[in-house]
Amino acid sequence: MTSVQSDIEIARAAAKKPIMEIGAALGIPADQLVPYGHDKAKVSADFIGSLSGRPDGKLILVTAVNPTPAGEGKTTTTVGLGDGLNRIGKRAIICVREPSLGPCFGMKGGAAGGGYAQVVPMDDINLHFTGDFHAITAAHNLLSAMIDNHLYWGNALGIDSRRVVWRRALDMNDRALRDMVCGLGGASNGFPRQTGFDITVASEIMAILCLASDLEDLERRLGDIIVAYRHDKTPVFARDLKADGAMTVLLKDAMQPNLVQTLENNPAFVHGGPFANIAHGCNSVVATRTALKLADYVVTEAGFGADLGAEKFFNIKCRKAGLKPAAAVIVATIRALKMNGGVAKADLGHENVDAVKAGCANLGRHIENVKQFGVPAIVAINHFSGDTDREIDAVRDYVAGFGEEAIVCRHWEKGSAGIVDLAEKVVELAETGHAQFAPLYPNEMSLFSKMETIVKRIYRGAEAVAEPAVLDQLSQWEAAGYGNLPVCMAKTQYSFSTDPSALGAPQDHTVAIREVRLSAGAGFVVAITGQIMTMPGLPRTPAAETIHLDDRGQIEGLF
Repeated sequence: MTSVQSDIEIARAAAKKPIMEIGAALGIPADQLVPYGHDKAKVSADFIGSLSGRPDGKLILVTAVNPTPAGEGKTTTTVGLGDGLNRIGKRAIICVREPSLGPCFGMKGGAAGGGYAQVVPMDDINLHFTGDFHAITAAHNLLSAMIDNHLYWGNALGIDSRRVVWRRALDMNDRALRDMVCGLGGASNGFPRQTGFDITVASEIMAILCLASDLEDLERRLGDIIVAYRHDKTPVFARDLKADGAMTVLLKDAMQPNLVQTLENNPAFVHGGPFANIAHGCNSVVATRTALKLADYVVTEAGFGADLGAEKFFNIKCRKAGLKPAAAVIVATIRALKMNGGVAKADLGHENVDAVKAGCANLGRHIENVKQFGVPAIVAINHFSGDTDREIDAVRDYVAGFGEEAIVCRHWEKGSAGIVDLAEKVVELAETGHAQFAPLYPNEMSLFSKMETIVKRIYRGAEAVAEPAVLDQLSQWEAAGYGNLPVCMAKTQYSFSTDPSALGAPQDHTVAIREVRLSAGAGFVVAITGQIMTMPGLPRTPAAETIHLDDRGQIEGLF
């Protein structure tokens, strides 16, 4: 029996082209690329600025059902679809996020695709890459240091040290850093106060970098960050500390999109990486806009299931950046649908048509939700070798009941040759011009009403509830002029409810909003629900335990 190569073995064997050739095929001159070795480069801000007069290509969103331990393959499908579009003669670019080190060393693994639908160099992308995340971490912690330094040297701004809301950041899962006290050790070390760390992908600076249009916009947004409040509860901004200029300097190179390639030598922008359950979960606006100027089709993804990533892609990224998606692809696997239908992971190898039909309720909910935004949708069945014809037919029949189509995709095994059918259908959907995109709620709606709208229309909950202190805080922000911002719901990715064990399509549940945070620089209000943590922890057996260098100095165990 032939052994199946691991993702990293496939990636290592890739016949990569020099990155300058990938850029040249897009019309990017060599002097407008900043190379990081032979296989990755940043696209200069000057070149991006020169594209403003060009028409935009078609934007395709790839989203998915709620994630399960069985796997869905959203990034793999994004990469495969980009390759498939190029295979049928379309000029296509892929836009995905940079992976966080936390999940790479934790439980989820990397995010560069899989099988024969990957972006490469896979190991670099999943680890330090071009240093963007390190720059974001540095800029975040520079601001943290300047806050405590300002308190130490007399506190001219009158900051109430009990109301410092800016924490520190680290791109690693480390539960011990969630809540801590800094400034211990006597007068020379400053004033003791309670604080904590968030993972870098949850940093507001990550969100700002991914939503900023250029360096000028970046600096303005960084200055808008609220770091603390005074005793009279008036806000203190990053620009009040004169931190915005230095932070922009640290982020100057990180703002430039990263150009890499797929296994089939097609172009891909991998840039930015906000989490989708505690942030807005999309790659950078500057990368997406640049790709739209260079290609006929841009395939991008939004994190986790459509209830999180797609909702935020539509309501936050598209709203803020003026993007109009032409079509959406909802990725599902037979295995994931069986889990949503009540089958244990250990039993997924057995045919169970009834469980597939039961689990399809989750898929159906996502189809309905995407269509609420006026975007036509198609279902991609990411094929596994154990899938049976009867199970696949059950999904096709179910999806047909929504007037949509489900297409089996074998890109993991066959690359672009296995996803041609989906690519052709996506072109058909996009070219017919039926998309009538619109966000789910208007800017003028109150902040809590926006949260209620998402709870009722996307999660199918009965109501959203919040303590009076939370409602008062929202009212204060509205009075201060922030009421027109969209909301970013921080919720478990595993369920439509806030209970991660409630699989399928739960409804009529209550969603409690336990905390709200104003991301004034990013331009949204975060609503934290359930047990969501902005600093994850490692699992009992972290992936880091099996990652190592072999005798030849090559990385093993990265997935």
